[in-house]
Amino acid sequence: MTCIVYNAEGKFLATKRAPTKKVYPNKWTVPGGGLEPSDYADVPKTTADAWYQVVESALRREVKEEVNVEIGKPEFLLDLIFIRPDGIPVLTLSYYALYKGGDVVLEEGDATEFRWVTAEEAKQLDFIEGIAEEIEMVDEILKGNPNPLFEIRKG
Repeated sequence: MTCIVYNAEGKFLATKRAPTKKVYPNKWTVPGGGLEPSDYADVPKTTADAWYQVVESALRREVKEEVNVEIGKPEFLLDLIFIRPDGIPVLTLSYYALYKGGDVVLEEGDATEFRWVTAEEAKQLDFIEGIAEEIEMVDEILKGNPNPLFEIRKG
């Protein structure tokens, strides 16, 4: 899951992946990560058999771990599937959320730099394919266009 964090000035938090990352080294991205068993197994079930709001909780945890910021209520943007270079398929749930506070501090070994960028400035960075377009989608949604067109460059 990923989270496009935006602030009151209409800028988006971008991070540059470390060169040691197995997937997309040195590419720009947005905070995010995977669901961990501790995100649900170590907390009481919401019903007799299940947990509610686990993805939101895990997303908040990942954003806090990766960039040290607090976010507002995450809103679902879209989903995508890709195959990692090692052949493992990955389902990504993309969300967006308002920055609520905290100084950006990057998780060691995860990212090497960060920037707050406009949707236009995002087009100039070497993002993982599709993420600059996702930022543009969120920018349109925040401007009141609830159904922005989404076109990914065909590679």
